[in-house]
Amino acid sequence: MRADQSLLEAFRLTTFPVGGSSSRTVQELKDVLEHVEGKLGSDTYGTGKLIEDFQAQMATYLGKESAVFFPSGTMAQQIALRIWCDQKKLPKVAYHPLCHLEIHEQDGLKELHHIEAHLLADKNRLIRLEDVVNMQEDIACLLLELPQRENGGQLPDYEELEKISAFCRDKGIKLHLDGARLFEITPYYQKSAAEICSLFDSVYISFYKGIGGIAGAILAGDSSFTEISKVWKRRHGGDLISLYPYILSSDYYFKQRVDKMVQYYTGAKELAGLINQCHGVTTIPTEPVSNMFHVHFDRSVEELEPLLISIYEETGIGLTSYLRSTGEKSCYYELSVGDRYAKLPMDKLREALQLLDTKMKMTANS
Repeated sequence: MRADQSLLEAFRLTTFPVGGSSSRTVQELKDVLEHVEGKLGSDTYGTGKLIEDFQAQMATYLGKESAVFFPSGTMAQQIALRIWCDQKKLPKVAYHPLCHLEIHEQDGLKELHHIEAHLLADKNRLIRLEDVVNMQEDIACLLLELPQRENGGQLPDYEELEKISAFCRDKGIKLHLDGARLFEITPYYQKSAAEICSLFDSVYISFYKGIGGIAGAILAGDSSFTEISKVWKRRHGGDLISLYPYILSSDYYFKQRVDKMVQYYTGAKELAGLINQCHGVTTIPTEPVSNMFHVHFDRSVEELEPLLISIYEETGIGLTSYLRSTGEKSCYYELSVGDRYAKLPMDKLREALQLLDTKMKMTANS
């Protein structure tokens, strides 16, 4: 192990990275284009058979009247909330304190759209029905993220979700789904995507997470909603002359992987069970409810990095490329199970985790 070697460098040298489906190289697009006729016409400023057929396919899959392809989920979700606020003439929405719009978008909703966000629930738990019922603010729209990524991918009980939906409809509050990982939660709920989406007025889905496309998102709802979203898409600069590299990769990898979500979910539960046997290591949730979960250590980043690098070099197993500090003596990383997990040599994985357990015990009192 080089003294100056980073965890990322060591991870890139491993033979068997654990998470995800690919390394996200240009080869991902080359694989897509090998299956496409070169004379296929591209989309042009949001029109054309290529984009319109894909939008119709996704609307049907989600059980919605209509769908629009966006280059990013950030753009799609800000636009969705803007539409609902304009409709009600009330620039106020509610969402979780760890919502993507709150912590990852540089206050875009507030600065670009002048929409005020009311934060529901404590950041360490999910939004519950009682939080919605007891809101002191009038809002135009409530956003729910399923699963709640920053909390390890936790989910509410489906019955509670149904009650929140019914309450919002009774009170005239629009309900928007941040479904960046919608495909990944269908095995846990044992519901189709359309069944889950039926509880919501508008839905955003991503194509680069569990699906593994290059980039891109769908915003779906009724036809009047999506027609307005197209206007806002143009205003945001999202109506590129062509989006076909993103659409083609979204379509290709959707067809490749959407039916593997049960496999990914089963693998995540198995892997979390193995990780939780290691000293000083826990997963959140203890048993995953999707293919994604967080792995927490009672060691600092500085203590843990050389330990992981040594395991990578000895076994060829790459557990993570990064660590994020949560305190002076604690850190974590996020893990999503994809195609790679099924290809792992389980004896090597068990060897790596046994080494992790041993090294964690050896350094427990240091």
